[in-house]
Amino acid sequence: MSPVFPMLTVLSMFYYMCLRRRARTATRGEMNSRRAIESNTRALPINVEIVQYAKEVLDFSSHYGSENSMSYTMWNLAGIPNVYPSSGDFTQTAVFRTYGTWWDHCPSARLPFKRMPPTFCSQDYVELAFEEPVYPTAVHILETYHPGAVVRILACSANPYSQNPPAEVRWEILWSEAPTKVNGPQARQFTPCIKQINFPTNLIRLEVNSSLLDYYTELDAVVLHGVKERPMLSLKTSMIDMNDIDEDEDDEKYGCGMDTLNKQFSVVTLREWPTNGYFDKLPYELIQLILSHLTVPDLCRLAQTCKLLYQHCCDPLQYIHLSLQPYWARINDTSLEYLQSRCTLIQWLNLSWTGNRGAISVSGFSRFLKVCGSELVRLELSCGHFLNETCLEVITELCPNLQELNLSSCDKIPPQAFNHIAKVGSLKRLILYRTKVEVLNGCQHPCQREDSFDVKVTGSALMLCGSIDTSIRLWLSRECQSLCCSPANSTAQYPEFLFRASAPQSG
Repeated sequence: MSPVFPMLTVLSMFYYMCLRRRARTATRGEMNSRRAIESNTRALPINVEIVQYAKEVLDFSSHYGSENSMSYTMWNLAGIPNVYPSSGDFTQTAVFRTYGTWWDHCPSARLPFKRMPPTFCSQDYVELAFEEPVYPTAVHILETYHPGAVVRILACSANPYSQNPPAEVRWEILWSEAPTKVNGPQARQFTPCIKQINFPTNLIRLEVNSSLLDYYTELDAVVLHGVKERPMLSLKTSMIDMNDIDEDEDDEKYGCGMDTLNKQFSVVTLREWPTNGYFDKLPYELIQLILSHLTVPDLCRLAQTCKLLYQHCCDPLQYIHLSLQPYWARINDTSLEYLQSRCTLIQWLNLSWTGNRGAISVSGFSRFLKVCGSELVRLELSCGHFLNETCLEVITELCPNLQELNLSSCDKIPPQAFNHIAKVGSLKRLILYRTKVEVLNGCQHPCQREDSFDVKVTGSALMLCGSIDTSIRLWLSRECQSLCCSPANSTAQYPEFLFRASAPQSG
């Protein structure tokens, strides 16, 4: 046998063994890869989109219907559609109290607040609760008549059905746009492009502006689409609007969150600047006039630039008229505490929509009025669900010069609490829309004065809350003989009852 043959045999066997080992390794690798894929497949959740209608209407600012009826009320937004896709005027829909601009031009209209941010145009709102908290992917609003009133959609981090309320309630804007006029009153499904948020929600808030509408807008239902697990940002959804970038940068740079906004109200550490440029040469009054065009957050930001502007921004003259309604989601007890030193001369104060879900306490509200209430002439507290009898008592004691008081939609105030209003001798205008008032003792004292007295009570309040029964009507006709009012069944044409009463005539 040739010596070459054993060598070939050894090489062949070695080559065969290498092939076997390689094949075995590859098989194990494929099996491990297959196991890893199967394991990853089992670990990955099946993120199925959940579609749900509103389960409950939690809160709203106004509606056309009455409290003891279902016609044209906000409660029609709960559940599946009643009318859609039909178009027209149906009583089974949700309708707000006003439309167009005639409401602002009527004789009983209130003067607007100045320094309102241009981005805030909301007139009414409604808050809807859904069954399952989800990461929203879409919101469908079924509008059945004169669409186009919705201007903002927000999501809340608080679960209204949770037994443990969170320490901090966070609101995030999903979509916002200026009012637009829609051609035609036909029904439509409004689906704006919403942005993704980093928390699940089952509380959605719609804010509307009906100023461009020719008639009442009617909403039938709201559909929330979402997923249980936080979705990954896709190429399409990761496209960021430049306006959003500016807002986010402002939030980080200037701190527009609740905590940072409160810090801006407080005394800030200022750098030592040798001069203030041309501002040192301007008259104090001229600088004050320039700053009067800034909003409250802009004043807080400007106060951090130098000592001179800090002095101007903290001047109580800048806070004679103050509306905190546009910042309702950020205002809490700490905000009011930091504002106290700046609002000692305040005359007009708008706290509408603020303080809900524990943001403002009765004690915090009382402390603020104790410092800032002596000069108050006008106080707007619409939809202030933190208000109770103690708050009304504090208002009557600490606001002796109060002439206008708006308590519309403050449905948490007990009926007996309204007796405290009789102590406000200077009161000329009182709005009690959607309250639990049962007696109008507040009219008794002012109507006996020599000067004229205006009591403005909305028509809905007269009919809904049982505030005007037969005995009170007789009392009004006897004690306020100059009383004139609009017809009780014409709330669509006359939004409010305006009583103009003078001193009772003898005989």
